[in-house]
Amino acid sequence: MNYKPFFFFYYIIIIVIQGFSLPLNSLVDSNRKTALLNQGTILETQLKNPKPLLIPQYSFVQNLVHTVMAELEPSLFVETLHLYKKAPAAGFPIWREAERQALFNRALALSSLTGIQYYSTSRKTMRTLYEISTVIDGPDTKRPLPDPVYSPPPQELVIFARQKDLTFGDNIYQYTYYAFPEGLAFIQQNLTPLVAGIVPAVGKNKLRSVVAVLDAEEYLLIYLASMAKAASFPGMNQRVSQSFSTRADAILQWITAQADKAFAP
Repeated sequence: MNYKPFFFFYYIIIIVIQGFSLPLNSLVDSNRKTALLNQGTILETQLKNPKPLLIPQYSFVQNLVHTVMAELEPSLFVETLHLYKKAPAAGFPIWREAERQALFNRALALSSLTGIQYYSTSRKTMRTLYEISTVIDGPDTKRPLPDPVYSPPPQELVIFARQKDLTFGDNIYQYTYYAFPEGLAFIQQNLTPLVAGIVPAVGKNKLRSVVAVLDAEEYLLIYLASMAKAASFPGMNQRVSQSFSTRADAILQWITAQADKAFAP
């Protein structure tokens, strides 16, 4: 799916109207802000008639998520909202261009997902999320490539990855990235079916994970939304959503680790 048409419209509006950083108050309401400042992270899981509950008040991200949901019609929806405090040396109130480029390139470093851990609630132990994660030249040839690096970040970029997941097997994904003055966003889409053991869990092109990182002056506001149309086996929605919830924590830790590197002195 190409989400490009509305992207360029909002890209132009962002540059003209909003500048390069956003007050946290403009992205979340006062209750969400208080919860984020107190807890750091908020999680919501929905299994019936899902709708975004934690999405930031930012037009491009809202339209991206709503477009994906309309296309997918998910049966489950897991959202995470996280507040990341920038290092004291980071640009404030507006991040420096070098930091913006560094964070974009760190988000492209899919090889760094290899070996990341998450807590498996079903097994009550830490578990590896991706045994293998590598950029490839395409879904058919699947030849490994080094992580790409761009300067400056392109407004839109599509790359492919092979990721061997210890829960859902060895799969091919498409990642679509967007760069804009206040941050970045990307969508992960499965190009092969996800199988839990021998049981089909999520069909081809039935998973989307949206990640958005917005510059909010002294913070980064990180939004993750994982959605899928799970196989119609009894309990499959619950099983997949539980997996997505715990795995979202691993991806969040990865994103914040990438931000640590991007904002390092």
